[in-house]
Amino acid sequence: MTRRPNILYIMTDQHRADWLGCAGHKIVRTPNIDRLASRGTRFTNFWVTSPICMPNRGAIFTGRYPSVNGLRHNGLPLPANANTFVDLLRGAGYHTASIGKSHLQPFTDRPVVREEDTTETNPEFPEAVKSDKEDYNNEQPSNYDSARLHEFPRPYYGFDDVRMVTSHSDQCGGHYLQWLRGKTNDWANVRDRANQLPHNYSCPQAFRTPIPEELYPTSYIKEEAKNFLRARGETDEPFFAFVSFPDPHHPFTPPGKYWEMYDPDDFEVTLPYEAHKNPPPQLVEWKRLMDAGIVPKNQQQAFMAPDRQIKEAMALTAGMISMIDDAIGEIIEALEESGKADDTVVIFNADHGDYMGAFSLLLKGPYSHHSVNQVPFIWVDPEIETVNEADGLAASVDIASTILDRCQVPTYHGMQGRSFLDQLSGGPAGRDLVLIEHEENKVYPGFERRPNIRNLITNDYRLTFYKGLDFGELYDLKDDPDATNNLWNNPSASEIRSDMMFKLSQAMLEAIEPGPRPERLA
Repeated sequence: MTRRPNILYIMTDQHRADWLGCAGHKIVRTPNIDRLASRGTRFTNFWVTSPICMPNRGAIFTGRYPSVNGLRHNGLPLPANANTFVDLLRGAGYHTASIGKSHLQPFTDRPVVREEDTTETNPEFPEAVKSDKEDYNNEQPSNYDSARLHEFPRPYYGFDDVRMVTSHSDQCGGHYLQWLRGKTNDWANVRDRANQLPHNYSCPQAFRTPIPEELYPTSYIKEEAKNFLRARGETDEPFFAFVSFPDPHHPFTPPGKYWEMYDPDDFEVTLPYEAHKNPPPQLVEWKRLMDAGIVPKNQQQAFMAPDRQIKEAMALTAGMISMIDDAIGEIIEALEESGKADDTVVIFNADHGDYMGAFSLLLKGPYSHHSVNQVPFIWVDPEIETVNEADGLAASVDIASTILDRCQVPTYHGMQGRSFLDQLSGGPAGRDLVLIEHEENKVYPGFERRPNIRNLITNDYRLTFYKGLDFGELYDLKDDPDATNNLWNNPSASEIRSDMMFKLSQAMLEAIEPGPRPERLA
């Protein structure tokens, strides 16, 4: 490894680790992602640092835990003074680009509803820290109302070039919406849910979009990525390209042929609610709401659904994944045509998973399970002799350290992730446990206040601990891989629980802000 490689980092949104052909899924077809896995290393034990979009992306880009970097839950921006690994690559001479969903700042203009915080604060000094006076509105809808392309401050968290896509499915905004308005005068009508095409699906958030395939957000991101890679063929400057698709995140809106590509009857709900032997309160409450026919008004809130609706969601999600897979095939082809493929590391990853039927749930929420906490991770490296699968533990917070390690760029003080570069060649894992921080920004069914959760993952067990509550969860991942039997109150597991609680306390101490370093003695 005598030169610094290019990095092409492809991300999907809300994509379960096992929903790939190369991961053993029997129905969803992902030949292009599978081809990447066959050429590189697929991690089989890769976990999020937070199972929520914004905080996990913040952890990825900073290599620091959400409780430290400031992006603790959705709705909080990553502070402008935060360094990212992209800043370091840029400082080392890389041309950097973000194409697609960034979500390092809020992309809605909806005000926060403070359901529980009634504490009166000083109007002149409402927070513990002074405002940094930064503009955190770059991903807001109002920036994209005109025909003129919204310009981002450079660098934007380290990125030289930004082609922004905000929100999800057929309702995406940002630069994509500006592009769409330039492509068709009918743009408003094809985005209007009142004009969706006829269908017989009953699943909430299943909308048959009239947007044609070539105008759907996945296609926009694909074309922008191809254009970027073609331009890179004309320069020797190394590049880092983050290509981030907002699918297969709900709502379920695969366009054109992708809507009918999969049949709901071909899918099974293999882990229904009844499979849990002693469900925690939030599962019990979600079941009560389903039986009462109550679906949350907030489309971002997880819910329990009947088998038919889950199977429909599965089929439509598979269609969205297959569209992304087709796009990835074209992006890799453009990379090869640029002449840069032999010098480029390709990474495939997702920001978090989706219950997708686990205990009859859809979407994501404050119930910890590997369906939302485990994500796909594939690393293809033309200069490293890699193993096909890496089974050791690794986490999202480790990605920054690993990319910098591979690019031979020193990290900054305060980075908390650990490089897993050795695992690519069959070496040992850099960690024997994973800490997952999960702080919600709203109250959920089964909770009286916003859930604040910590998970500890080892090769053998998963511990889940809730702030302010007198219950927890403990699962034996070897004997009970689906996590159907909570051992928290089982006397025979008391020693294991104590050991896991001790390890959790150590992991949380390890996650405390490690800096900045003092310049002189006190």
